[in-house]
Amino acid sequence: MYRNINDFLTDWQLEAASTNRVLENITEETKGVKVHPNIRTLERLAWHITQTIAEMGTKAGLFEEDVLEHLPAPVNFKEVTATHQKYNALLADAVCTHWSDESLNEELDMYGQVWTKATLLDVLVKHEAHHRSQMTVIMRMVGLPVPGLYGPSQEEWAAMGMPAME
Repeated sequence: MYRNINDFLTDWQLEAASTNRVLENITEETKGVKVHPNIRTLERLAWHITQTIAEMGTKAGLFEEDVLEHLPAPVNFKEVTATHQKYNALLADAVCTHWSDESLNEELDMYGQVWTKATLLDVLVKHEAHHRSQMTVIMRMVGLPVPGLYGPSQEEWAAMGMPAME
């Protein structure tokens, strides 16, 4: 739970960098691969986490309208990445502009539940990490390299001349 905005911003920037590293490894050829009928594609997951920033930001009063709500994913995956980066920055700016450390305990109606603003920020970070983790599994399944997010990936261990943990 966040007690001040700067702590959120620190996490948000680190998590955004991790998401960006994942998104940059996704190719046009692999973005739409369906590895299982009940699993979203990499493109769908990437667009979902991007749309969620706008959706939750709008529901929380940080944005005037959710302009991404009914838009399909851009045709070019680099545009998905750019849109994610844009909305990530817009959210950070809006939090700094509209909220204060003191306001983080104020309550919001979110999806029929009562959340504090601090809870919303926590959910945003965890939501992105959750879906990013799903994406790394799919990336392995379609043969893409996976970046290390909270430590070296298998590829990064190999580049260091060390065996990956089993």
